[in-house]
Amino acid sequence: MDKEQEQTHEEIADNNNQEASAQGNEQELSPEELGNLLEDARNKADEHWEQVVRARAEMDNLKKRHQRELENAHKYGLEKFVGELLGVWDSLEMGYNAALENHDVEKLLEGTELTLKMLGDAMNKFGVEQIDPEGQPFDPEKHQAMGMVPTDEVPPNTVVQVVQKGYSLNGRLVRPAMVMVSQAVS
Repeated sequence: MDKEQEQTHEEIADNNNQEASAQGNEQELSPEELGNLLEDARNKADEHWEQVVRARAEMDNLKKRHQRELENAHKYGLEKFVGELLGVWDSLEMGYNAALENHDVEKLLEGTELTLKMLGDAMNKFGVEQIDPEGQPFDPEKHQAMGMVPTDEVPPNTVVQVVQKGYSLNGRLVRPAMVMVSQAVS
């Protein structure tokens, strides 16, 4: 028995003795009955101690399992995304090889268009949205102005050219769209 367990046994025995003393005022308990009460208290204390030890072990096991699952989630979280992108990669390689062999621009354009569609579908499947704001009002939350273009054709602060499209992931901006913004002609 370790020190904590021994201390717990002594505290329970003291409590039982106090209860017995309080009851002793009503009736006297024999040494045998006191021994039985003490033995019962020790058995209960042992039982509770075992429950505590088991609960601690179970908590440690849960903590370790949770840690392992979290590590695996970080390590393999992109597995489905990568699986979707592999088809795009394969398509790009086939298109590249076909261009080297045939030099058929029409087929190359058709293959590139299909590959872009595959990539767009894969991205959309995982919550990636393209930000292409041409013709929309400039939004500093989603766009980064690269320069101003004087023009009377559209209202001031309107995106007139997209230099590089932006992207968001599940509504959160990943990369702002690089844009040219209209400016009133002076």
